[in-house]
Amino acid sequence: MRHSLREKVIQVCHKKIGQKGENVGVSFYAFFANKNDDPELLMEAATWWIRTHRLDHFEKARKIIQMVESGL
Repeated sequence: MRHSLREKVIQVCHKKIGQKGENVGVSFYAFFANKNDDPELLMEAATWWIRTHRLDHFEKARKIIQMVESGL
């Protein structure tokens, strides 16, 4: 996953945790606007989420932060 996407994932997850608490779940769609203005980046996130790690549609934001920070 490219560096800019990793940063965005961590930022969005921290924001969601701040808004809704430690147990908030996120989907990879949370990292994108409703308008699909960067399909390649969306596919990169989807591939990481679905194909590489076989994550559920919603995962705990804290888990995603740990995965991204550990380089997975």
